[in-house]
Amino acid sequence: MAFVEWGAPDNPRVLICVHGLTRNGRDFDDLARAMASDYRVLCPDIVGRGRSGWLPAGTHYVVPQYVSDMMVLIARSGAETVDWVGTSLGGLIGIAIASQPLSPIGRLVLNDIGPELSAESLHRIAQYLGLAPVFADRGQAEQYIRMTGASFGKLSDAQWRHLTDYSIRPHVGGGCELRYDPAIGSAFRSALQKHDIELWPLWEAISVPTLVLRGAESDLLSVDTLERMKTSGPRPEVVEFAGVGHAPVLMDFEQIEPVRDFLLQV
Repeated sequence: MAFVEWGAPDNPRVLICVHGLTRNGRDFDDLARAMASDYRVLCPDIVGRGRSGWLPAGTHYVVPQYVSDMMVLIARSGAETVDWVGTSLGGLIGIAIASQPLSPIGRLVLNDIGPELSAESLHRIAQYLGLAPVFADRGQAEQYIRMTGASFGKLSDAQWRHLTDYSIRPHVGGGCELRYDPAIGSAFRSALQKHDIELWPLWEAISVPTLVLRGAESDLLSVDTLERMKTSGPRPEVVEFAGVGHAPVLMDFEQIEPVRDFLLQV
């Protein structure tokens, strides 16, 4: 599992930032820069994504595998406790770890994810996941990233370039392809259910300070789910961002500032 490290390597204060389903750790470059003076920041590529290796069988791309990998990363960091920022899938991994007895997570930030996922939103994701398109050039790849990432909100050309450059790699037959294992899509679709996924017992077991971020137009973290989250489990602080769906990219000051303020609370 590859990861990017920011800040002083001997800083005992560690922040782990974990990306969404098909993204990678470089999504957090701007947030990591903003936090590197206060934290040692680790931004891993979940196995099968980015620069990390691929698993031998697609059926192994499941949350328990990711939790195991992240626990190894936490152990390697040498920190007794870590703070956690998780976008979408990265947030689900954070929920799973933070709900355990004697969890190493001290503060938890969940970016547009909660303990209940609607079947409708998951089927929307499944429509494009793991299709393994090959692009003639980088420009064509960016058009695809802009299309599939339309719910990220209004981003600058430079931000779209950043997301694209770390999402693709050269294709052996020419052009370029997405930098994640297409088998992730097969595993995701085979695990889809006709009913919503509910993880409320895990949520109720979390007791650490928690911040929940939500894109105001998100279909993955519904208003009803967020309202229930506010009065249960860790009873989190909540920040919503207008004009954004799933999920806020945490690349602008207005999205980074509430995360920084929460993590640095005394």
